[in-house]
Amino acid sequence: MSNLPKWLIKKTPKQRNINKIQELLGDTLLCTVCQSALCPNIGECFSKNTLTFMILGNVCSRNCTFCAVSSGRPLTLDRKEPQNIAKAAKKLGLKYVVITSVTRDDLPDGGAGHFSACIAEIRKQLPEAKVEVLIPDLQGNTKDLKTILDAKPDVLNHNVETISRLYRAVRPQADFKRSLKLLKAAKELKKDIYTKSGFMVGLGEEECEVIELLSYLRWAEVDIVTLGQYLPPSKSHLPVREYVNPEIFSQYKAKAEKMGFLQVEAGPFVRSSYQAHFTWQKARS
Repeated sequence: MSNLPKWLIKKTPKQRNINKIQELLGDTLLCTVCQSALCPNIGECFSKNTLTFMILGNVCSRNCTFCAVSSGRPLTLDRKEPQNIAKAAKKLGLKYVVITSVTRDDLPDGGAGHFSACIAEIRKQLPEAKVEVLIPDLQGNTKDLKTILDAKPDVLNHNVETISRLYRAVRPQADFKRSLKLLKAAKELKKDIYTKSGFMVGLGEEECEVIELLSYLRWAEVDIVTLGQYLPPSKSHLPVREYVNPEIFSQYKAKAEKMGFLQVEAGPFVRSSYQAHFTWQKARS
């Protein structure tokens, strides 16, 4: 990581920007994926009053080798979390609320009911706000997916994260086809929902495999796609295989746009929820 190319050198975030959000959220005991996943964009996003809430605790039931979120025995659900999320969003004056979660394979519904409750509470406290949810694969359960969709989020996101060949190394407890089918099912259950998915490059994938992955996402009728550079959160995580040149990201973006995606975000620092509000607005235009 000490030999980062110049396009991956980012200014150290101003601590006051991070402190500002932490102070606003401090009394609600809420988690943000920005902090838990060690996102490189945290300073920029917090300075603009944008963030992604992380629900269902901060301990994941899975152990993906790329992710900085802690894994182990998940925490007991906080039944007040939906109200606290909405309260914090209102306090921050958010017009676009993004909610993600750890994976909770230990729960009968994978946390779908909790997602639904969070969306409902935001609708109650911030009726004009738009809501984007970034969900786990729910073990492919379409009944649980429907529970979330029935709460009427504006955007439903589920990340495939990488090409199918690398799933065993990157996402050993996930299944590529299951994720694709989940995205496809979302469109079948709610045709007017905007669907979104994202993945990382730099893990050892070939260019032809990236194009193939994009074609699979189009098969699943995904509207919005995000591509970013994988950066290991620590030395104990999966090592990076390649720092992809920004020009290659531009090429992937152009090819994806030709495939018919409504919006494509591609670049070294692009993350699934990065500038999510603007990405959604561009997809609608």
